[in-house]
Amino acid sequence: MLLGLVACSLLLLRGVAVKPASKLETQLITAAKHHLLVGNKKAKNPSPGDVKNILEGQQNFSHYCYVCHGLDGQGTAVPFADAMSPPLPSLASEPVQAYTDGQLFWVIKNGLWPTGMPRANGILTDDEIWSIVTYIRHLPPAGSLPDPPAYSDANQ
Repeated sequence: MLLGLVACSLLLLRGVAVKPASKLETQLITAAKHHLLVGNKKAKNPSPGDVKNILEGQQNFSHYCYVCHGLDGQGTAVPFADAMSPPLPSLASEPVQAYTDGQLFWVIKNGLWPTGMPRANGILTDDEIWSIVTYIRHLPPAGSLPDPPAYSDANQ
């Protein structure tokens, strides 16, 4: 409970801050997200991690998630990625990969305040969200996919 109060206080204070979060602040917020704020920890992904489901997840990801995360899930070719506050995490990073499949599903479905992650509830079906979770677990190397067509003019 104390961790939650501290994390919420830091979130509110960070909203008016102009300097990057300290290492301690980042650790506290990450712990709060992983243990208090993000639900569905024990849910299991019904979509096996086979090639068919990974490709289906990549397809669903490319329709909804790529605008902020890039086609590779790591912000590649997103022209405004460096200007986002809070900074956009690589979906291949340890803090993101440390979420359980159920938590990733929860974040995609419900969004994650105050990170800017929007909710997909009512936009994506549960099956589409689970396929995206499968793709996030099997991301390609950063920069290995072409730039998203939506940004082709922005990168020239």
